[in-house]
Amino acid sequence: EEMTSERIQSLADEIEQKIQGGLSPRPLLSVPHLVSDEASCYYQGYTLAEMSVHQTRAYFKKKYGYIVDNPNVGPTLTKSYWECGNSRLFLDLVRELTGKDLSGEDWTDSLKETTEDRITREKKEYNEVILQKATDAQQGEQKEHQDIDLKMTVRFVDGDVLIADSTKSDGGLLGACKEFEDFVASRISSAAASAD
Repeated sequence: EEMTSERIQSLADEIEQKIQGGLSPRPLLSVPHLVSDEASCYYQGYTLAEMSVHQTRAYFKKKYGYIVDNPNVGPTLTKSYWECGNSRLFLDLVRELTGKDLSGEDWTDSLKETTEDRITREKKEYNEVILQKATDAQQGEQKEHQDIDLKMTVRFVDGDVLIADSTKSDGGLLGACKEFEDFVASRISSAAASAD
């Protein structure tokens, strides 16, 4: 086809639709600082920042498998990127955290993924994390319900009444605690009923 400014703009819009799923507020071919020297250092900074974001995300995903709600991410970012303030070179920070020099590879890899593939992958990752969190919570509950051995006998009494004894209760100490909890709940409920 003929190379005209209209054809180039149309092709740029088509590529932008494929890459982003829509047109951005600033057109793809709009690079004002090359023409007018307007804020060129900011544009370069944004590009380097975007590259480092993708590289850092790839590092965390490779190391931990997920980023959202990961308790390791915040402290690692704080120590590696933010604690030093401006006392360290940006490129050194990225290299020290991710183990490789800053490159656009992870960013360009993300651009190669179709929108449909990205949605499918992100849904899969989301569901895996939800499942893992549910499993972790269930294991935490099971651990919570395992017996605690304090190497002593614990008895819950109310006057002369033995409510529970950790050596005789099913579940040991936690079983005795549950019996005491039930006793208190029953006492409260009886008091409330008699007040009516």
